Amino acid sequence: MKKLIIFNSLLVTALVFAAPAFAQSADVTKVQTFLTSIIQIMVVLAGTLAAGFFVWGGVGYITSSGNPESLEKSKKTIMYSAVGLAITLGAYVLTNVVTQLAQGAFGQ
Repeated sequence: MKKLIIFNSLLVTALVFAAPAFAQSADVTKVQTFLTSIIQIMVVLAGTLAAGFFVWGGVGYITSSGNPESLEKSKKTIMYSAVGLAITLGAYVLTNVVTQLAQGAFGQ
């Protein structure tokens, strides 16, 4: 019951003191710049995450000490990390191609 009261009071506070949004008109270049920056940030985060999983899989591979289950798990971690990185890079290339085509179509 105490958690429900705390949650409700936080919800009411958030709704009462909500900041107004003063929407600005946006043209195609501002939206394109925003989406491009978001995609670039996501690619960097995915690359960092993939590198972390490569290291995690490599450490697991080294420390498996001949245990077949641990060795197979580490191999799968490395493989899935490589697949995820390839998908991310493919999506980045695809978005760049679409961006270039959109710039040509909208006369930028």
